[in-house]
Amino acid sequence: MADHIDSKDLKRIVEDLRRTHGENLASVVLYGSAAAGDFIEQRSDHNLLIVLAKITLEDLRLSEAPIREWQRLGQAMPVYFTVDELNHAADVFPIEFLQMEKARKVLYGSDPLVGMKISKTNLRHQTEYELRTRLIQLRRLYIAASTSGEKLSALISDSFASIAALFRPVLMLLGHEPPITKEESMRAIVRLVGMDRSLFERILEQRAKKELSLSEAEANELFAAYLVQIEQLIKAVNGIECR
Repeated sequence: MADHIDSKDLKRIVEDLRRTHGENLASVVLYGSAAAGDFIEQRSDHNLLIVLAKITLEDLRLSEAPIREWQRLGQAMPVYFTVDELNHAADVFPIEFLQMEKARKVLYGSDPLVGMKISKTNLRHQTEYELRTRLIQLRRLYIAASTSGEKLSALISDSFASIAALFRPVLMLLGHEPPITKEESMRAIVRLVGMDRSLFERILEQRAKKELSLSEAEANELFAAYLVQIEQLIKAVNGIECR
């Protein structure tokens, strides 16, 4: 689980990276929940994009010490790109770059995402792929968790962040400017697609409390409704025509 970190921690990782990479370091960008303002302590990560002019194995080996310290604080492994790679990767990772574009803070260097263009066709393909993959994974994970209210509740809570992260690209595909926070995106999605707002608000409320305390029957009922909503969202994305 991720721990909350303060500005001193962010300054420290930036300074560590500057000492490690020197002039090869082009940018350090904070993105995701922490940058968006909807960070949930012990549930959200401070995601870092580290951009270098070039990346060799020696560059990655030297980064072991600062990254080890960063992970010691409970944070996720940063994402490394070269400046050139960022100029050619938007068609392969449209969702990831959309998330960075909509919620980011440049901690060092220039903003590497300025002027980045995301193809709507590529975005639709990846969004549907990610949604269908998560649905398949949830069905598989349900088998082991189905007889335990605690395990099933945890599965719902832990999986919601990855589902909610896809609300923003869906909104963009529907022609709407996506809000920054997951809660605002959820409200916009349920209005446009006709989904069950009360179900998602219940999950959000329980995630904020850091646990879902449900009986086996209650958890199964909630999980069934949860899958129906994901299936409905997939159907909506599948029906979007990109021109």
